[in-house]
Amino acid sequence: MKLYTKIIGTGRCIPPKVVKNDYFLDYEFFDPSSKKLFDKTNEEIVTKFQEITNIVERRWLGDNQINSDLATMAVKDACDSSGIDPETLDFIVFAHNFGDIHPNQTCIDTLPGLANRVKKNLDIKNPGCICHDVISGCPGWTQGMIVADAYIRSETFKRGVVIGSDTLSRVSDPHDRDSMIFSDGAGATIVEGIWSEEPVGILAHSSRSDCNPYVNLLTFGKSLNPDFKGEDLYIKMAGHKLYVYALSHVPGVVKASIDKAGLHLSDIKKVLIHQANEKMDEAILKGVFKLYGEKNIPKGIMPMSIEKLGNSSTATVPTLLDLIVKGDMEGQEINKGDYVILCSVGAGMNINSIVYKWA
Repeated sequence: MKLYTKIIGTGRCIPPKVVKNDYFLDYEFFDPSSKKLFDKTNEEIVTKFQEITNIVERRWLGDNQINSDLATMAVKDACDSSGIDPETLDFIVFAHNFGDIHPNQTCIDTLPGLANRVKKNLDIKNPGCICHDVISGCPGWTQGMIVADAYIRSETFKRGVVIGSDTLSRVSDPHDRDSMIFSDGAGATIVEGIWSEEPVGILAHSSRSDCNPYVNLLTFGKSLNPDFKGEDLYIKMAGHKLYVYALSHVPGVVKASIDKAGLHLSDIKKVLIHQANEKMDEAILKGVFKLYGEKNIPKGIMPMSIEKLGNSSTATVPTLLDLIVKGDMEGQEINKGDYVILCSVGAGMNINSIVYKWA
């Protein structure tokens, strides 16, 4: 008999505001190298962007909302789906990157921590419910799940919630074509410790951080528009270098997690990977199969939500998981006994891969 960390409920908050690609046709995009306007039309830029990323539209939060609002709704949804009272939570772990950013501001507000704000929003009175944030780039939610697993397996806590929520639309430079990638959203998972003779829940995980020389692939910086006089800072991404890094290292981390679980690639039913760029994710999956000497990738093994939801950073994996388990993604399902990979890569550079057995 061993103690395992099991997901007992999932939830999400997908903002209602739909922003299609043609929204960006009137933008002024500057070349990050020359700081001059691109010599291509926006129609060409947007078409090429869609071909590479497969993003057709994304979701942005409303003018009257902030990140902790989305997270609160996702936790409520997860509590409802699991049938648990929020008062019974022992911990709230909130993974994000930019805190609460209020409308018409790019100032990041992280005091108090967003986990504490969610606890207040949920009106949880229990002082034994501890709160803290995790800032780990796009892999924040997977990192939060690894922290939660440590809490539970050490018998420090029994039940908690891990949130992944970000509002990237408020830190996107309107003069940077990468701004078309980013979106907003929140996902949450209720986790609980269960004793079982059969392995269930989180079976294994593997991680790596390559801070030297990759720490600056994702940073904060000023607008690409040289005439912009404000002091606001925006997310800046070295897209090609990040792509190369991910293809070089993520497959190995995924394989390491599968090996730790004592499984083979053929055992894996689903690979839920951070929704950053569809072509990049496809290349990563191909790299995983190559490590096992396999060329034939099963159809539907890697569900994708990026086409409609864009890249919402820490929210992409828990949101994707919730869509599938609630039957809201056509042609996708996770059944009892299925082995699932939960994987993300992002700022730092950080990579996490979790092997989970659905129960």
